[in-house]
Amino acid sequence: MPNRFDLIVFDWDGTLADSAGLIARCIQQACEDIGAPVPSEERARYVIGLGLDDALAHLVPELPQSDYRRLADSYRAHYFAGDAQIPLFDGAKAALHDLRAGGFRLAVATGKTRRGLDRAMHNLGVEDCFDATRCADETASKPDPLMLHELFAELGIGAERSLMIGDTTHDLDMARAAGVAGLAVTYGAHPGAHLAAASPLACIDRFDELHQWLRQHA
Repeated sequence: MPNRFDLIVFDWDGTLADSAGLIARCIQQACEDIGAPVPSEERARYVIGLGLDDALAHLVPELPQSDYRRLADSYRAHYFAGDAQIPLFDGAKAALHDLRAGGFRLAVATGKTRRGLDRAMHNLGVEDCFDATRCADETASKPDPLMLHELFAELGIGAERSLMIGDTTHDLDMARAAGVAGLAVTYGAHPGAHLAAASPLACIDRFDELHQWLRQHA
């Protein structure tokens, strides 16, 4: 049977890379460094997937804007000290190669900066797995659909033939705003119940199950 989708767009943190825990800890450490209120792990995980400025504004709305740079710099220092050890989820690299061999175009839509995504993809040796990528510092941050619209235009594939996969409601809200089918993974940043409430095609609990779902339904 022909593929249902031509383009599969992945979120990065918490969807392909097992980084949600590190990101949450780095957010907490950065807040502590500058004397800002330290969010709970749940609150820190909630903002994963947003652009950094949007994430910090949500977490510490009382922080003067003049201190955002200090907080962002502290976060980056903690994150880049440990990001080289972040792995892909088990089976992710093989699945990406399998999907490309199956004729799918692959892309990334992420709240990371361009510097952060390029560094992560290089560390993990997956630069050649993707046809296009978009980062929050070069377009609108999630849940705005602009990064998906830009990917469609670059690759010449429409929303009706595309699938967005992510671990946060920000990913699913972006997909819905772009008119794209959304698929949720529950092993990342947001709880499964929150993801299910966004009405994705399915909620997937492990990466090997995600690979199998794509083989059967994509």
